[in-house]
Amino acid sequence: MTTAEHREQASAPVVRTAAGAVRGSREDGLAVFRGIPFAAPPVGAARFQAPRPPVPWEGVREADAFGPPPPQEAGLLGPGGAAPSGDDWLTVNVWTPDPRPSATPRPVMVWIYGGAYKIGHSGSPGYDAQHLARAGDLVVVTLNYRVGIEGFARIDGAPANRGLLDQVAALEWVRDNIAAFGGDPGRVTVFGESAGAGSVAALLAVPSARGLFGRAVAQSVPGTYFSDELARDLAAAIAAEAGLRPTVADLATVDPRVLPEAGAALGEKMAARVDRWGRVAPTVTPFSPVVDGEVLPVTPWQALAAGAGRDVELLVGHNAQEYRLFVAMAGRLGKVTEDQATDALRMFGPGGGEAGERAYRTAFPQAGPGELYERVQSDWLFHMPSLRLAEAQAAGGGRAHVYELTWPAPALDGAFGACHGLDIPLLFGTYRADLGALLFGDAEVTEEARALSSFMRGAWTAFAGTGDPGWPAYDTERRLVQVLDARPEVRPYPEETSRRLWEDHDFPPLPLLGS
Repeated sequence: MTTAEHREQASAPVVRTAAGAVRGSREDGLAVFRGIPFAAPPVGAARFQAPRPPVPWEGVREADAFGPPPPQEAGLLGPGGAAPSGDDWLTVNVWTPDPRPSATPRPVMVWIYGGAYKIGHSGSPGYDAQHLARAGDLVVVTLNYRVGIEGFARIDGAPANRGLLDQVAALEWVRDNIAAFGGDPGRVTVFGESAGAGSVAALLAVPSARGLFGRAVAQSVPGTYFSDELARDLAAAIAAEAGLRPTVADLATVDPRVLPEAGAALGEKMAARVDRWGRVAPTVTPFSPVVDGEVLPVTPWQALAAGAGRDVELLVGHNAQEYRLFVAMAGRLGKVTEDQATDALRMFGPGGGEAGERAYRTAFPQAGPGELYERVQSDWLFHMPSLRLAEAQAAGGGRAHVYELTWPAPALDGAFGACHGLDIPLLFGTYRADLGALLFGDAEVTEEARALSSFMRGAWTAFAGTGDPGWPAYDTERRLVQVLDARPEVRPYPEETSRRLWEDHDFPPLPLLGS
C-alpha cells in the first residue's frame, strides 16, 4: 500500500454497528457507507423465509461498494451489467454529514425504491442521496429488499410479503444503529415512490413496523394490493411456467437468478387472463403486497381510517400525467384508438363496464381517446389511491399533507408531461441517471428545473425534520394541496372532477375472479 493509500484509509470514517465495524469514504463533505448487511443472505435454508440477523464479522468491513441487487427481471431500474454479484442482497447504504454520535442527532430519511415490486435496487445511480443529505443536513439511508418471486410470490412454506419483512428488518437496523452515524432513531421518515410508495403505505398497516418511523412520504401510491386468493393463484401460475408447484421445496431447487424468468414469462401472458385475474391482468405485474391477514392484516386505507397512522405524519401525492410514461414506452402516444379507450374505460372506470365508461365520457366530454385512456389509468392506478391515503389518514385522526407535480418533463419537447417517476430525478437531483436520463433526455437542465428540484428537496427534508413541508394539512373541506410547477403554489386539489367520480368507490384487495 502506498503512502497516499495509507493516508486515505486513515482518514476514512469508521463506525461500529451491532454486527461489526464498517469503513466508509469521504465524498464532498459527506461520509458515505455502502453495502452494510442488515440481514443474513436469504439463501440456502434462509431462502423464502423472513429475514434473519446479519452474521457478525471481525475487524473492519469495507463499506465502499453497493451490495448486489436482489434477483430480478431486466428493466429500466434493474441492475446493469456492472452490478455486483453475490448473495448479500439485504444491505443498506448511509449518507451522513458527520458519522459520529451527537448530542443533537440529525433526522433520518429511509428510501424504499420502486419498480413494480419486481425490479429495483438501492445502488441505482438515480438514488444517489448526496443532495438530499446536504440540503437537509440529515442522514439518508437507502435499502435493498427482495422483489419478484423471492420477495412477494405467495408460496406454501413461506411467510407472505417477504419484501415488506425485509423493509421492517432494515428499519430495525436503523433503530439499532443509526445513532452511531449521527442520526436520530426517534426522528425517522420512510419515503418511497411507486412500488416504494406502495410499500410505505403498507408499512403504515404492518403491525411489526409500528414505532419504527414517525413520518412517511408516499410518492405515487399504486392501488394494487392482492387478496390472498389472487396472490396464491398467480404464484401457482408463475411456478407452472417453471414446471413446478408453488412451494418452497420446489422453487428452492431453481437458482434465484434464473427464477425471475418464470415471472417474466407469466407477465407476457397475463393480459389474456382478464377473466381470471381482472384488473391486475393488463398491468402484466404478478407481484404486489398481499393482504394475508397476518403480515399485512388489511389494506392501508382500512388501517389508516381505523387510526393505525394517527401517530405518523404523512406526506403523499402524485404526478399529473402518471400513466403517460407507460403509454410512451409502449409507443402509443398519439396512437390510442377509440376501441382501446373504450376497453380501458370499461376495465378501470369506477364501477366497471359501461357505467365506468359513461362516467368518464360524461365528466370529460371534450377528451379524445388518448386522454381518456391515459386519464382513467392514471386515476385508478395512482391518483385516487394516493389521495385516498390522505383522506383515510385524516378520517383516522392523523395529519396528511398532499401535493401534485404538474411540471412537465423536458424530453421530447414536453411530450412526457408530468409523468410517473419524474419526481425521482427532481427530488434526488439525478437528472441524467435512470429515469432522469429518459425524462430529461438531451434537454438542458434549466434554472427552472433546478429551482423546482431545490423546492422539493427543501419541502421533503423540512418534513423529515419538523413534520411540516411548508403548506397546510389536507382536509375534506378546503382540500388544499401543494402544486409543484415552475411556480409552486397552494390551491384546491386539481383533479377534483376525477375525485368526484371516485368518491363512492373503495380500493379493496384485488380479487380472484375464477377460472
